[in-house]
Amino acid sequence: MHTADPFPEADPFPEADPFPEEETHVDDSGPAVRPNGIVAVLAVAGIVAAFMQTLVVPLIADLPKLLHTTASNATWVITGTLLASAVAMPMIGRLGDLYGKRRLMLACMVPLIAGSVLCALSGSLWPMIVGRGMQGLGMGMIPLGISALRDLLPPERLGSSIALMSSSMGIGGAFGLPIAALVAENTNWRVLFWGAAALSVLVAVLIWLLVPAVPAQAEGRFDAPGAVGLGAGLVCLLLAVSKGADWGWASGTTVGLFAAAVVVLLAWGWWELRSRDPLVDLRVTARPQVLLTNAASVVVGFSMYAQSLIAPQLLQLPERTGYGLGQSMVAAGLWMVPSGLVMMAVSPLGARLSAARGPKVTLICGALVVAAGYGSSQVLLGHAWGLMIFTAICGGGVGLAYGAMPALIMSAVPRSETGSANSFNTLMRSIGTSVSAAVVGAVLSQMTISLGGHALPSENGFRTGLAIGCGVAVLAALIAMTIPGRRAAAAAKDAAHAEPSTEPVA
Repeated sequence: MHTADPFPEADPFPEADPFPEEETHVDDSGPAVRPNGIVAVLAVAGIVAAFMQTLVVPLIADLPKLLHTTASNATWVITGTLLASAVAMPMIGRLGDLYGKRRLMLACMVPLIAGSVLCALSGSLWPMIVGRGMQGLGMGMIPLGISALRDLLPPERLGSSIALMSSSMGIGGAFGLPIAALVAENTNWRVLFWGAAALSVLVAVLIWLLVPAVPAQAEGRFDAPGAVGLGAGLVCLLLAVSKGADWGWASGTTVGLFAAAVVVLLAWGWWELRSRDPLVDLRVTARPQVLLTNAASVVVGFSMYAQSLIAPQLLQLPERTGYGLGQSMVAAGLWMVPSGLVMMAVSPLGARLSAARGPKVTLICGALVVAAGYGSSQVLLGHAWGLMIFTAICGGGVGLAYGAMPALIMSAVPRSETGSANSFNTLMRSIGTSVSAAVVGAVLSQMTISLGGHALPSENGFRTGLAIGCGVAVLAALIAMTIPGRRAAAAAKDAAHAEPSTEPVA
């Protein structure tokens, strides 16, 4: 019977230490363990992967002409990346548990490099869509990197390093927009993709040289039927969410995709519960700490993405609207950079808070900071510097929340499932951003003004979208408050791991 507190106050990852020798042994044939180098390389890898998400934003208006297609078809260049990353992440995470996380990170770099080269050479729609889908596979490096840190770093370095790695999704997006805009405005658009290929090659070399190989933690086979089922369900769901506004929310295609998603995902869940080696262990996912953290991840992802949709539009709309700020794409991107800097700066602070009070408290604080940022936006909309402050506050909250989520997940799952569990959590964030894009897009498309014969989102539309973001952030905090505390989570885990007695009954 355990008498010591399994959640010591100074440790944000109670189940992650001590690191037994057999679980953290590094392959002697690989590079030596250098914690600073490992953290730096994996953080850069995550930032580069996230950068691919905003790479084409400066090209959106020009894509129909560049690819000789319609504006509606050109949106698949973005949708394809979203679908590929969402579908691939759970599979990549499970493969990392089975065959080694460093090996899978290097494997992720292959389609990322090849996809960048294909996009750079593309002159029509389909090669670009395929290349962008291949780039989306690189997002699997983020949950893999988070899980690898648990295997490679000493306990005292783990909290801050995982917080930084987890926030790399937002950091890459914040820095990616102005960099991509500068390149697109001053050079040929193909340079963006050649540069992405070069960055990816550099990251692959650094992973090969500086990240040690750790023996696989899981046993069993890869669940191919489960991977197909989850992929099909996610494609149906995300297609309906992403394209519903274009096709019509009540159209047969949209309704049919939603219905198919429900049927396929229910069948997938039935299969996973009966599989000996499931792609996602739903019994572990159903544990209150994991389930509620994933639920909070969806709504945090929603609130994070809402402000990143609204702020750039306000910055770039013409001043004659009365509320637009007339900034160029490059200037708008530069005004958004401080949010990434703040996100990076608060990562170690969030780790300290998690060490002192637990990651649950950090997640609650992060969600409330995001809500406060949205609240401040209602009085800061009239100035570019005001939007910078608003997005920076939100960035700080997202940095706290994103850093706490892996801590909550990994303290509730076996070491052999960290890759799969973190990938599933990252998928939940992605679903939140997809829903956010659909909801905010619907609000802005319905609340418009006419200017020069064009329909533009109205000021009330923007304020409504911001109010929704604030409400969702508060909801995230309320969900986080229901996550079991340290002692409750430990008792539940002990009960789940308890083995029935094998002694004969008298």
